[in-house]
Amino acid sequence: MDRNYKIETFEDVSGLGLIKGFKVAGAACDIRNKGDVSRLDVALVVSDSPATASGVFTTNDVKAAPVVVDMRHLEVSAKAKAIVANSGNANACTGERGMRDAVDTCKFTAGILGAKPEQVLVCSTGRIGEFMPMEKLRSGIKSAADNLSSSDAAGAAAASAIMTSDTRPKTVLVNVEFDGKKFSVAGMAKGAGMIEPNMATMLAFLASDVSISQNLLKETLKAAANKTFNRITVDGDMSTNDTVLCLCNGSGGVEISESDADAIEAFRAAVAEACRVLARKIVGDGEKITKVVEVKVVGARDDAQAEKICRSVGNSLLVKSSWYGCDPNWGRLTDAAGYARTGIELDKLDLFYDGVEVLRKGQPVDGNKPLWKKIVSNKTFGILINLNLGSAEDSILAADLTEGYVNFNKGE
Repeated sequence: MDRNYKIETFEDVSGLGLIKGFKVAGAACDIRNKGDVSRLDVALVVSDSPATASGVFTTNDVKAAPVVVDMRHLEVSAKAKAIVANSGNANACTGERGMRDAVDTCKFTAGILGAKPEQVLVCSTGRIGEFMPMEKLRSGIKSAADNLSSSDAAGAAAASAIMTSDTRPKTVLVNVEFDGKKFSVAGMAKGAGMIEPNMATMLAFLASDVSISQNLLKETLKAAANKTFNRITVDGDMSTNDTVLCLCNGSGGVEISESDADAIEAFRAAVAEACRVLARKIVGDGEKITKVVEVKVVGARDDAQAEKICRSVGNSLLVKSSWYGCDPNWGRLTDAAGYARTGIELDKLDLFYDGVEVLRKGQPVDGNKPLWKKIVSNKTFGILINLNLGSAEDSILAADLTEGYVNFNKGE
């Protein structure tokens, strides 16, 4: 189908500050309590005018205080003025005090910006079960507010301030043109460990200069997250803090409404593209990984079967370990596909590594062994499983499991 829009994607740019009407900043206040006053750990994103806001959050039964507060704020207000986020402390499993701290963070930020508390969204990431050092956080927020800017330096600082075990900031800008109109979507994200979002530890913030209703934005964001952030896995762990937020302030003069199908299509594509880029960056920066693998299942009876098998393969410790060892162990793949217990039929199953045939109707194509070994030694490759049972398909982006990951996460 012909597209009625043109998209340009730019990676590793300065992020949300590139969107008209938004300013950002990053500040350092030693939230980790390690005496490091140089490491950025507070980010602030502010719209010049209240922006339509929506979010997608972790489905974990154990939700961090900021997640609970944001969900409440988005229920009572369709508009948001700011996002304030910190790294180094998740403010999760902190009881009533943690809730008070999250609420107070919104009130304090709102007071500085001249906004309503419910128009401030708060996010935290870091260690679970520790109380927030509020005096330090307030100092960081004040410093960030004093240095709000749309400059490249401010964008880089904000993207760096939300990092925990990340090795690099993650940003994207998507420019769109349709029907002689132009708009943009920008984003920044963090995430490297505890990654298997299901709306891991991941945060993503998007901003756009379009005008849109909250319901339409919510629908768009949920659909995009489902096929991007909800289709990645590093270690199979869902976080208490996973959050994706999007603010649209209308500064570009382009309206996205139900009455304009071309506008909706273009906006949905732009948000999906921004989320896709950020999701891939998260997996690519997974804690101590060496491989990024796309697992795709086609020919499934229905979407549920395809997704379940993708997750079963992508989260298998044996499969992930074989990837790390550059071992084309297709037996582990078929085993993981089978214990998803969706009713696959081995004598119908075809398997490919980067297009090279591994199994044909459940039988190994041994003549291709040298090619299998070469492919799984690459840093990135794809696995295609054709069930030959129907027309549904799905995919997931996964990482290998390394000794480095175990050592990094074994504790102090």
